Amino acid sequence: MKWLITGGCGFLGTSVIKELVKQGGHSFRILDNLTVGTREDLAEAIEFTEQEQKNLPNLQDGDCQLIVGDIRDQEIAQDICKNMDAIIHFAANTGVPNSVEDPRLDMECNVIGIFNMLEAARKNKIKRFVFASSGAPAGEVEPPIHEELPPHPVSPYGASKLAGEGYCSSYFKTFGIDTVSLRFGNVYGPGSKHKSSVVAKFIRLALEGKQVEIYGDGSQTRDFIYIDDLVDAVIKAGTVEEIGGETYQIATASETTLNELMDILKPALKAKGIELDIKYGEKRLGDVMRNFSDTSKAKEQLGWQAETKLNDGIEKTVNWFLI
Repeated sequence: MKWLITGGCGFLGTSVIKELVKQGGHSFRILDNLTVGTREDLAEAIEFTEQEQKNLPNLQDGDCQLIVGDIRDQEIAQDICKNMDAIIHFAANTGVPNSVEDPRLDMECNVIGIFNMLEAARKNKIKRFVFASSGAPAGEVEPPIHEELPPHPVSPYGASKLAGEGYCSSYFKTFGIDTVSLRFGNVYGPGSKHKSSVVAKFIRLALEGKQVEIYGDGSQTRDFIYIDDLVDAVIKAGTVEEIGGETYQIATASETTLNELMDILKPALKAKGIELDIKYGEKRLGDVMRNFSDTSKAKEQLGWQAETKLNDGIEKTVNWFLI
């Protein structure tokens, strides 16, 4: 298959590329503005050529083309979507704090960005479109979160991801594009050196000898999913038949408090001679207290479920950061 991956230089994009390269027979076109992921990150996953958006050469098996550009540019979106089989849309303004700090930027990246990519898919007759969403559209609800819950986003980030899910649904129903929205849990694992979410951030700070801060009392819960499990879900979402227009919770169906996470992370770091110094601060605006998922729909329709236990995943992640 010929895959167009937006944000493909980032943690998720490079992880998906590595797995597809192992499988063989795939080629890639990457759109990334390099604000987070880098050329060096992509080079660790695959050999690539950097191209201008105009007159892109046809992809051969195993090829990877990098186009440096922004999903907010509709002209770039139209040009790079020619002759592609599927789009994986990772590029986004990520995280609740960023959206609270600059709601307009969050909207422009996450709403205008996905609209541009869906329009490009429509005009270039691309049939499969995989959208990286989040649990954030659900908002402050009684978990487990499932796909039929009425959404009530708390943060601008949740609202922008909900808008993306809405556009995916409409482009399936109106234009026949097989859109698939994946609501990811909190992703962690090897390769997450640029990630600002709790596992990667706390490991980085511990390695630097800096104190880490938990916002609130640590009783807030999340559903932590290991990168290999998430990659499996993304590839299935891009290839399984008869799932157009659907949304899936992609997580572990396990509720973990931040304090429980620290009880795993602290000894994993201590075994390597690294101390984790924790302090507690004020709760952040836009954060929800409880968040974990019911993943039964993904198991039934995608044939997918998470396999990696949190203890094992944390150990592998700590070992990777120490390489």
